[in-house]
Amino acid sequence: MISWRKHYKKTLIAIGLLLSTSASFYGQDGDPKNGEKLFKANCTACHALDKQVVGPPLKGVVERVKTEGGVDKDWLHKWIKDNKALRASGDKYANEIFEKYNKTEMQVFPNLTDKDIDDILAFTTNPPAPEEKKTEATPAAGADTAAPADKSTTNIVIISLLAIAGLLVWILVKLRQLVKLGQSEELTGLNETRVRSFKEMYEKFHYVGKGLIAILAILAAYGVWNWLMWIGVYKGYKPEQPIYFSHKIHAGEQKIDCQLCHSSAKYGKVSEIPSMNVCMNCHRTISEYNADHYMEPGKDKAFYDGEIQKIYAATGWDPAKQQYTGKTQPVEWTRIHNMPDFVYFNHSQHVIAGEQAIINSFNKKNPNNKIDVVCKACHGKIDTMNVVQMANDFTMGWCIECHRTTEVDMNNGYNKEYFKNLHDKLKKQYPQDGGKITVDAIGGLECGKCHY
Repeated sequence: MISWRKHYKKTLIAIGLLLSTSASFYGQDGDPKNGEKLFKANCTACHALDKQVVGPPLKGVVERVKTEGGVDKDWLHKWIKDNKALRASGDKYANEIFEKYNKTEMQVFPNLTDKDIDDILAFTTNPPAPEEKKTEATPAAGADTAAPADKSTTNIVIISLLAIAGLLVWILVKLRQLVKLGQSEELTGLNETRVRSFKEMYEKFHYVGKGLIAILAILAAYGVWNWLMWIGVYKGYKPEQPIYFSHKIHAGEQKIDCQLCHSSAKYGKVSEIPSMNVCMNCHRTISEYNADHYMEPGKDKAFYDGEIQKIYAATGWDPAKQQYTGKTQPVEWTRIHNMPDFVYFNHSQHVIAGEQAIINSFNKKNPNNKIDVVCKACHGKIDTMNVVQMANDFTMGWCIECHRTTEVDMNNGYNKEYFKNLHDKLKKQYPQDGGKITVDAIGGLECGKCHY
């Protein structure tokens, strides 16, 4: 009888534990680690675990749909694979969700298997704890650490050095006195004839003085001329912008093409500053910085997240409601590259007609610093810059040197037939160069090409 009661109590405890943990095991017949990979690959564009992005937060979604809609995991499988078909079938809960989130169409995932979906749901139900980030390197065990210097020891050293310096000065004074006492009458007479003023020195050595003054005048004139020549040259100029934007993160780490944002550089005269709406094409769903593999020195996740919030404030975007409020704020960007008003420069002419020629010429002159995009020839390796700066002088001499050394691409695929007659004419006109024609041969040094 006692043994039966003992086992009865154990049975009740086991049932209680099973019931208390059943909620956490619901939907856990998948692999959370694999689900995390699938979630990042398929879901993060519109969803996060703990907050609303385009769609609702997905942490605990299995329990939530069971409580709110009275549906199970099989319903979630149907919703994920083809939510449009589920709504079209008249499913009440599916249409309620569609209405609740502004009738935003969710992407269908027919490629996901039932196991894949179970893994994703397992991840949303019980996501693995994030791994602790590596801390800064600490000294090895047993390594000696530098102890702060004893103040008293430092004072003793300073006093000793001062005493030694004073002793040396005293010795030098005494030696000078001894030298004077031992001077002969001849040396005493010579000391009396020494030049004792600048005027006497100038009268004695006036030819040397005039020569030095002439040299100093020439150097001063050259310095003034050189200073005047560099007015308006701002190589290395990198101002702070109202919203921090790292080209290294976007163009370097994320491999975003320059012309995705600067769309008019290829077909327009100027490369415009992108509209904030261009930023929102991506940042409508990217509300925080999660690229832990790259973090600039002195900056952290909170800094980057704050800059993304500035984009939202400028465009009037409410990330919680996933809609625009209509309250926008202008962004006063600081222009970095700017030609004088009397200079004509056409981006499309260089990006299209001269693209391959400029790249080939640059790489030939810089074999250890090659480029793959024509933009870098003038703007430097933008994809490695956190803060954009002027990489070149942008002077008239710099442009002329480029025109004198850049070869014309005779095999340009862009409008090749249009340039055929010109290229044939140039080959006949400059046979001595072996068919290598530089930009100056096609008017690259004519004043009217670059000046109004």
